[in-house]
Amino acid sequence: MENERYVMRLIRHEGNMMVNICDEKLLGKTIKDKDLEIHISQSFYGNNKINLKEAIDVIQKSHSINLVGNRIVEQTLKAKLASKLSVKKIGSTSFLMIIKFNN
Repeated sequence: MENERYVMRLIRHEGNMMVNICDEKLLGKTIKDKDLEIHISQSFYGNNKINLKEAIDVIQKSHSINLVGNRIVEQTLKAKLASKLSVKKIGSTSFLMIIKFNN
């Protein structure tokens, strides 16, 4: 799994870091179930290819995280950065949003 890649778009705004990450193989595809359809676009997820270590590092540092893909969501849960209860399935694809609040 070390050589698997992800695609990331990092946004910095007013001192906050927001990141969108997807499994590389999903970029350009549309995922759907009976009630929802999402296009995994380069304009939203970016074109910066990163490895797992880089992905986990940026997730740890970001305040708002949007993840799509079974691999990235699984690895985020494995790193204990989110709860399994927060994962939504769109068809067979995992989707996870994390918002961190500062004290």
